[in-house]
Amino acid sequence: MRISAVLFFTTVAVSAADLPIREVILYKHGVGFFERAGKVDAGDTARIDFKADDMNDVLKSLTITDRSGGKISGVRYDASEPLEERLKNFPFAVGTDSTLAVFLDQMKGARVELKLGSETMAGVIVSARVIKTGDKAADHETITLLTDAGELRTFDLAAATSVKFTDTKLQSLLKDYLSVLNGARSKDRRSVYIDSIGAAARDLIASYMTPSPVWKSSYRLLFAPQGEATLEGWAIVDNTSGDDWNSVKLSVVSGRPISFITQLYAPKYVQRQNAELVDNRAAAPTVFEGSINGAVGGMARLAAAPPPPAKAMGPRATFRVDGELGDGAYVQNSTISSTAQGRDAGDLFEYSFSSPVTVKKGESAMLPFLQQKLGARKLLIYEESFGVNPQNAAELTNSTGKTLDGGPITVYDAGTYAGEALVETVKAGDKRLISYGVDLGTRITTKFDSSKNVVREIHYRRGMLTSKYAMEEVKTFTIKNVDAKAKTLIIEQPQRQGYKLLEPQKASETTTDANRFEVKLAASATDTFVLREERVYDQTQSVSNMTPDVIVTWTQNKALSAAARRELEQIAAKKRDAVANDAAIKAAEGSMSDLTQDESRVRSNIQNLMGVVGQQDLVQQYARQLAADETKLIALRDQQSELKRKKTALESELNTLMETIDF
Repeated sequence: MRISAVLFFTTVAVSAADLPIREVILYKHGVGFFERAGKVDAGDTARIDFKADDMNDVLKSLTITDRSGGKISGVRYDASEPLEERLKNFPFAVGTDSTLAVFLDQMKGARVELKLGSETMAGVIVSARVIKTGDKAADHETITLLTDAGELRTFDLAAATSVKFTDTKLQSLLKDYLSVLNGARSKDRRSVYIDSIGAAARDLIASYMTPSPVWKSSYRLLFAPQGEATLEGWAIVDNTSGDDWNSVKLSVVSGRPISFITQLYAPKYVQRQNAELVDNRAAAPTVFEGSINGAVGGMARLAAAPPPPAKAMGPRATFRVDGELGDGAYVQNSTISSTAQGRDAGDLFEYSFSSPVTVKKGESAMLPFLQQKLGARKLLIYEESFGVNPQNAAELTNSTGKTLDGGPITVYDAGTYAGEALVETVKAGDKRLISYGVDLGTRITTKFDSSKNVVREIHYRRGMLTSKYAMEEVKTFTIKNVDAKAKTLIIEQPQRQGYKLLEPQKASETTTDANRFEVKLAASATDTFVLREERVYDQTQSVSNMTPDVIVTWTQNKALSAAARRELEQIAAKKRDAVANDAAIKAAEGSMSDLTQDESRVRSNIQNLMGVVGQQDLVQQYARQLAADETKLIALRDQQSELKRKKTALESELNTLMETIDF
């Protein structure tokens, strides 16, 4: 007898009611909000199945409400431990091919009741075994019990119609064991069980966040022949939850809240210290850590004001061609029932579909959430990286009163496909440029020119001369419009650090890193647009390192005022005096060096002639020359000392002059 046939009688099935999905809210940051609701009979347990990878988010966000007035007594869920580890906690094991006798033999000492026809026998299990009867005959399973009368009796398990453990704890263990086996059938699914207190049926609501594919938005921009524009928005959603969405309330939210994963599902263990009580262990001192005073507090978050009621959608927009609806080749507005209502949800924006939505598991859906007219004008936009031709573009003003989520836009102009664009999220009242094609009817060439540096200003302070230079750059755009219709062109140029606009004085529009200039183009004509910019920069030099001639050159600059020119001329004159004095010192030092060398020569001659007979007159002549050189040398030394004193005075005067001048 296989064990599965008997365990059906020994265990009582645990009823678990499913809560169907009633509401879904999809976000842009990889999670979705789900709400389940349903009736649960008295005594039943509500069950929700999740993917194993979703359990961290479920445990972080699950909220439960009992609308019938009952109380939630607890939430249980399948553990994340491997099946083998979980089964180790049980005092028995059930193998894949285990027989009832093999299983009961593990329960030696347990009290059971056997129902044998109309007779019920009770006793404690002594043993159970399988008796081999031969190759063809079925194996024979028996159990030996110690009855209440003290008898050892053996019974044929094949004759038993029921086997029951009288110990309720053992029954509970067996029930738990089977629940673990049942939950392990699907390795990717985990069940959460919701228990509540109450004798009556309960009305439960469970909401949570789980990882979900982001919803995508896709738009159609339709320009009527008269230039009027209609925007259609479609939300693309994917149901990968593993459950059907049957008539759910669906919302999609534009915005990116912060979300993260915290490991809550996997058990966490802490390594504990080994501690033993040893009688002969020597006592050790106890070291206590100092306390840290202070309470943890915070301000309660104020409840947000309720959002204003969403405005009802206007009637579906359509347009006609020559008073009649276009034929099949003419792209018209989609015949959709866009019942999605938009509202601000804090810093986010939510589109809620008022009609129930059904999306089966594993399926995706495209749902209309917008169809409204909006402000739009067609124009051209040009950047030099485009090449010769500008791009067909449109300036969209979000006059819908709603946030337009970012996504692709397919553009239809006068009923025909015109191109595609991509737009980021646009808040209500904001505007964006989109480009969707190349305009082959307009050609643009550019010519670049720059002027020499011109000194605009000269400033002096504490010995440093700062000159402000200006360099002008001119870019000329030659624009040829070969089409017989006027156009509006937007030229976009990157903003350059340190450059100032001269012509035009102001851009039509600026972004964080670009300037935009609007140019009106006449039909079948050639126009030019001149962009003139100026770069101003400073250059600083030390006047102490300048020669007087260089300083005089600066005094001739027209950017200097008359007073500043006079002050610089004073510095140049003082510098010139200092240079002349330095030259005089150098000349005196040269003369002194020559005289010193001449004296050395004369002394050498006198020394050589002192012992020569008849050279006394020549020796006297050399002596007179040596005395004259020494007189000159003394005079030069006095002159050098005077020049050095003058040098010190000139340097002091120059430093004072350079420190006090300021312009």
